Amino acid sequence: MRILETLKIEYDYMTYDTEDGHVDGISVAHKTGQNPEAVFKTLAASGHSKELFVFCIPVEYELDLKKAAKASSEKNIEMLPLKDLTKNTGYIRGGCSPIGMKKQYKTFIDESALLQDKIIVSAGAIGVQIIIRPDDLVKAIDAHYADLI
Repeated sequence: MRILETLKIEYDYMTYDTEDGHVDGISVAHKTGQNPEAVFKTLAASGHSKELFVFCIPVEYELDLKKAAKASSEKNIEMLPLKDLTKNTGYIRGGCSPIGMKKQYKTFIDESALLQDKIIVSAGAIGVQIIIRPDDLVKAIDAHYADLI
């Protein structure tokens, strides 16, 4: 959130209860009363070149690895093993945000975000979500839209 404030990008945030242990994206959408089409999960993957990429897609969908490879100009893409997530991003599973990772990785947001006035992404901690205009998120993290699902 400090990064967005430094960039003077408008956002809002919300919190949700985590005591039940259900912190997957679909559960978060239901707990917060949000349309799952507007709630995006952040996924880290590595390419054939061993470069790391970040993909943001609606929580109800799975990343199409062929489309992700095409978007990132890689021969192929594989999901980053969970054991490597924190080491590379600084975030844990369930609290991975596209904003403020240890390094600014090439990031792609599914083009379906353009159908939403605002989308919801993790704020970097389990239980906290950021509500932001898709174009503002793109600007904040120098991301690109792509067909990923």
